[in-house]
Parts: sequence; structure tokens; C-alpha cells
Amino acid sequence: MLSSKVINESHGQDSSYFLGWQEYEKNPFHETLNPSGIVQMGLAENQLSFDLIESWLDDHPEVLGLKKNEESVFKHLALFQDYHGLPAFKDAMARFMEKIRGNKVKFNTNKMVLTAGSTSANETLMFCLANPGDAFLIPAPYYPGFDRDLKWRTGVEIVPIHCVSSNGYKITKEALEDAYERAHKLNLNVKGVLITNPSNPLGTSTTRDELDLLLTFTSAKKIHMVSDEIYSGTVFDSPEFTSVLEVAKDKNMDLDEKIHVVYSLSKDLGLPGFRVGLIYSNNEKVVSAATKMSSFGLISSQTQHLLANLLSDERFTTKYLEENRKRLRERRDRLVSGLKKAGIGCLKSNGGLFCWVDLRHLLKSNTFEAEHSLWTKVVCEVGLNISPGSSCHSDEPGWFRVCFANMSDQTLEVAMDRVHGFVEAMVMSGNHGKQKRTMWDSRRRSLINKWVSKLSSVHCESER
Repeated sequence: MLSSKVINESHGQDSSYFLGWQEYEKNPFHETLNPSGIVQMGLAENQLSFDLIESWLDDHPEVLGLKKNEESVFKHLALFQDYHGLPAFKDAMARFMEKIRGNKVKFNTNKMVLTAGSTSANETLMFCLANPGDAFLIPAPYYPGFDRDLKWRTGVEIVPIHCVSSNGYKITKEALEDAYERAHKLNLNVKGVLITNPSNPLGTSTTRDELDLLLTFTSAKKIHMVSDEIYSGTVFDSPEFTSVLEVAKDKNMDLDEKIHVVYSLSKDLGLPGFRVGLIYSNNEKVVSAATKMSSFGLISSQTQHLLANLLSDERFTTKYLEENRKRLRERRDRLVSGLKKAGIGCLKSNGGLFCWVDLRHLLKSNTFEAEHSLWTKVVCEVGLNISPGSSCHSDEPGWFRVCFANMSDQTLEVAMDRVHGFVEAMVMSGNHGKQKRTMWDSRRRSLINKWVSKLSSVHCESER
């Protein structure tokens, strides 16, 4: 006999978001070894600025050598560390978070709880703030992983706050009240609102007016406000990033015990493998309980030691944030420009590692069945793993999340070539039958041959 947690399907990983990853893993694209494989555009990973971090590491070999002032700190790091974390690391994290927010917000390390990434942070907050069967309201479209991270082990329910493309997916008072009433009709006890700022999957930052509205709403309802700000350092265009804590301060709510922030280094520094996250809260009981829970998922001492040194270098962090934002903006512009040439539009974005792409004109009908059919075609025939809007709980079929920061310029060019060929084939065929499939297969073979030829030319030049 196994537990119900094991045998039921409540883990949330049977959505098309995760199924696309499975298809990619069966046939991953490689510039030379597998040029006809699937390009991974469903992974929100920041690989654009690794060279900056690697350069810093080259200049500071003693950090990787686990030395300080030429003395080994190996024994100190190898022995037991309690779950409060290294003070030097927490101080460095606090200063880094303040820098991202333009020093308009100050962070007290006594109100921080370290966790093994933001996944752990969000789940821990759910355990602290809600009981099984309670609900959190989340603006939709939202990150598909929340169906696993927030619900699976905690038993918490998610009620979407319906946001629409016609107003740029802005959070409105009407949408908040509607979600709250729907939850009560389902006999769900609403414990709070959770947002991602900037939004995943939209790539837009939450405006000051929206944050003001959210705080007014949660305060009136006497419920919690959770702001997942793991993409805060990726905001590369106007409007600039505004933290919920900044607006809370302006509303004299900066010590409110029902406001909580989640952060990690997975997106801003591109270090998801390091598993570094945290919870920030004014609520002493939440901090105390979450700290105890963190013993189930700690950040290793050597990771804290390395990052404490990296983040304490003010000159480096200033340069990194500026350059990383510049590279993200340039990469976003390349994706938007490439899609525009194929007649495809995007929601105007200013942050994150992805764009919310409008493929409604390519649907056979305005249904989620048609969206799923198009998504299957894009993944299996075009060879691009993108995330359909339905996996993000979008109310409108035809929108897709497309990631742009987890690949090289050359791979993005391959992806754009495939998009152009696919759209061209659809337009030219004018139908959805065998003629279109044959035309696309021919076009795709041509693109692959073109890419292999280009790579061979580059390799020949380098060998000379």
C-alpha cells in the first residue's frame, strides 16, 4: 500500500507545460550533433551573463579554494551549520536585494528565512499561512509550476484572478472581487493573494497602482499578500521594478505582518542549480516556523560562502545588474523582431526571461482544443518547445510563453527560421491537410541543411 500522495494525480506535472519538456528531452536540439532536434524555449533560464560570473571567479580563486585571508575555511564550512544560515551570506543577500530595488527598501536579516530555492520558499509559506482546503487567489495567466509547488503537498487550492489581454492583463478591483466571490461559492476559505512580480508568464512588472490596489484589497479582507519577486533584477525596460514592500512603506504598511516576499538567485544571477531562495516577512511566527521547516531544504554552506563573497563585491554586482539587463533587453528585442517578421505579435514586456506571444491567428478555431493542436504541431513538427497559454490557466486560447535567455544567438536564429518557415507554409497552403505538411517538411529540411552548411563554414574558418 502506498500513500494517496503517491498514487493520485494531484502533482500538477501532467500539464502540457511539463509534457513539452518530456518531448524535448527525447530529442534535444544540438547545433552540430542534432540540428533537427527540438529547441528548448520552455525553460525560463538566464544563460546570457555567465561570462561575468566566471570572470569574477577567475579573479578570486581563493573563494572556490575555500580560503579566507589565505587560511582554509574548509573545516568551518564542512561542520554542522544551523538552519539560520551564514550571517555574511544573509547580509550580502540583503544588500543585493536593496540594490535591485534602488535602495528604496531596507531588509532586516532577522526577518529572512533561507530556503533551497523559491519553490521551497513558496511551499513553506503555504504551509505557514494556510490549512489544507484553504485557498490563495493568483492572477492568471500564472506559472504552471504553482499547481505543483503550492498545492501538491500542502492541500491548498488556487483560485485564478481572471486577467485579460484587452487591458494588457492588468489586475483590476473587479477581477479581485470576482475571484474572492467564486472562492466563497466553492466554500473555500481565502487566506491570501499571491503574485509574481514581474509576471511569469507575461514578462511584465506589476505597476504601483496595481500593488496599491492589491494591498488595499488584502488589508480590507484581512488576508495575506505574497509577492514572488524572483525576476526583480531582470527588469530591463520601463516601467522600473517596484516591490510590494516599497508601496507598503508609502502606505504606512511596511510593518504589516500579512505581507511576505519570496526571492531567489535562480533568475537574476542565473543560478537555479545552486538552489538559493528566501522568505522575507515581518511576521515573527511565520519566520520562526519557516526557519524550522527550512531544515528540510537547506542551502549548503559552501554555496553560501561562495555567494557571500560574490554579492559583497559592490563593484561587481553593480556592473552585473547593468550588463545583464542590457543583454536581456537586446535578446528580447531580437525575439520580438524575429516574430514580427513572421507576422506574429507579443504582449509588450519589460522584464523576465520570456515573452507572451500571440498566435491566435494561427488557430483553426477559437478553442483550447485548437490551441493544443497548434502546440503539438509546433513541438513535434516545427521542433520548438513553447508553453501553451492553457498550461498557464489563460482564459483566452492562442497565447504562448516563449523563453529567450536560455540559448545562444545562433540557436535563437534557428528557432526564428523555423517559425518563419512554419508560418509561410501555413499561409501558402491555405489548408490544414497533407499539402501543408509536405510543404513544411520540405521547408524544414531546407532550413536544417542551411544551418549545417553555415556551421560547417564557421568551423572551417576557425580551423584555418
